[in-house]
Amino acid sequence: MDYPILSDPGKETARAYGVLQGGYAARHTFYIGVDGHILHIDRDVKPSMAGDDVAKRLEELKIAKRQP
Repeated sequence: MDYPILSDPGKETARAYGVLQGGYAARHTFYIGVDGHILHIDRDVKPSMAGDDVAKRLEELKIAKRQP
């Protein structure tokens, strides 16, 4: 992927986004626009399908692909 992916070992962001469940961050994908607004939240992340699901959602959100 050619965009930032968050690693949150201290759980500060998980707390701020309200996704901590029993001390662990729930698997959610937040699609955040360049302006900082949340465009979509996927609350039903399936690890085996995550890559395909992200690609499909980015296309649905009309997020332009970067050229190599």
